[in-house]
Formats: sequence, C-alpha cells, structure tokens
Amino acid sequence: MSEHNDTPENWTEIRTAYHVARLGTLSAAAEYIGIHHATVIRHIDALESQLESKLFHRHPRGYVPTEAGRDLMQIASATEDQFTQLARRLKGRNASVGGDLIVTTLSELSPYITPLLVEFQRQYPEVRISLVAEERRLKLEYGEAHVALRAGPKPQEPDNVVQPLCQLSVALFAHKDYVKKYGMLVAEADASNHRFVMSQTANSAAPFHAWIKQHVPVEAVTFRSNQVRSLIDAINSGAGIGYLTKKSGGANPDLIQMTAGRPEWESTLWIVTHIDLHRTAKVQALVKFLKENF
Repeated sequence: MSEHNDTPENWTEIRTAYHVARLGTLSAAAEYIGIHHATVIRHIDALESQLESKLFHRHPRGYVPTEAGRDLMQIASATEDQFTQLARRLKGRNASVGGDLIVTTLSELSPYITPLLVEFQRQYPEVRISLVAEERRLKLEYGEAHVALRAGPKPQEPDNVVQPLCQLSVALFAHKDYVKKYGMLVAEADASNHRFVMSQTANSAAPFHAWIKQHVPVEAVTFRSNQVRSLIDAINSGAGIGYLTKKSGGANPDLIQMTAGRPEWESTLWIVTHIDLHRTAKVQALVKFLKENF
C-alpha cells in the first residue's frame, strides 16, 4: 500500500487478478498474459495482502471472485478498456503522417529545403513544419529536431541513423559588380589582388578553408562572419569572393563562378535521424520524400 493512501501501487497485480476473474483459472490467465503460473499466484497473494481482502474463492475447477473480487473486476475492466483505447489511438497517431516535424539544416541550404518542405506539406497537410536553419547542431537525442541535414564528414553520434542524400560541390563565387571592379580570379597567384569573404569560425581542416589559408594573404580576407547567412549576404553585396555550393551560387544570376571548383572541396549531405524516431510515419515519409526529390 502507498504511505499516503489505501490504494495498491502495482497495476500489474490488479491486471492479473482481473484476467483470473475474467477467465476463471490461473492457467488461462497465465497463458493470456504471457507469464508463469506461479507468478499469477504471487500476484493474487500480494494483492489480497495489500487490500486486506479475499478476492477469490479457490475451487478445484477454478477461481471464483468474491464480492470484493467482483468490485475489483469491474474497476479493472474499465481501466483495461481505457488502456486499450489509448494504445489504439497512439498506434493510429504514429501510423499517420501528421503532427509537429522539426527539420534542421545549414542556412545556405534553406532556399532549397524550404520549397521541398512546402511540397511535402501539400502531400501531408496534417504536418506542422518547423525549419531550423543554422550552423549549430541540434541534438536529436534530446528531441531538438526530428530530421537533420548535415554536410561534411559522416556524423558519428551514437543512436543516430545516418544516410547519404547527395554530394555538395563547392566553388568560389563573386558578385558581377565585384568582378567589374576587380576582375576575375585568374590563378592562385592572383589571390593577393582580390578581396575574400571567409567564416570567422571556420574549421581550418576543411579543404576549401585550407586552400584560402595557403593561397590568400591574411590582409586579403576583408570580410568575416560567424554566420553563413551573413557570408552569403556579403558575397551577394559585392564584398568579395567567397565559397558557395555550386547549386546555391549558380541559382543567382548576379553571381559569377570564379573557379571551377575542386573534387576535394566536395562534401556529402547526410540525412540524420535518431533511432527512437526513425521509424515513425512522419519521419519515414519525409526521408523518402527528400531522397526522391532533393
């Protein structure tokens, strides 16, 4: 019994007693629930001890509920029905594509992800989309997002399901007004005659940042930011030459590709989901949709 009231603390024992009363024998209840015959006896004995009431008359042919047992059976039957209905509702909810769906990706990819998410929502109007486009990696294990699109080396966080989506090709771009003023980037040796836009928190191990470090003088990097969105805005405003995906840069008619790009500058875009949510209907539907349409 609980310290604060006179109710049993273990629903398992109540459920066992209910099925004994419903089916009439220990063996039938044990088989239905999927537990050992001796466990059923322990549950009944423990429950009678807690309630300080005899719940069954023991007969050779089976167990017959006492008045207290019939009262318990009535309450337990209603509770069992409620649990069953709840399980069916939850199962139906999980089987349908609807509810909140949080997607996170790099801000640079937002112009391409957003139209796809809108189209996905047209197909599944019960879905409520939240797109978090930023460089911080949301923690899927804490439920900060359902699906993440991440670029670079394959994510290694435990309990995540990681699948490749596509290859991202990168090149140097500049606004046409910048090219009109400073000209094209002719060769690596010409880098000192230009102005460059670069991430303030760039990983020096990244191939394209390593190229800038090797070939571009520090004084030629004239605009820095810790936000990709700001770097894109700077390139679009003519601040200098900067890295963009070929998809992103090529979509803007005002930008000119300054280099052909290099194979070592390419990176993989990964779809990342947490194992606890990976099999839910809404996550499976989005993953399938992105693979078919990205």
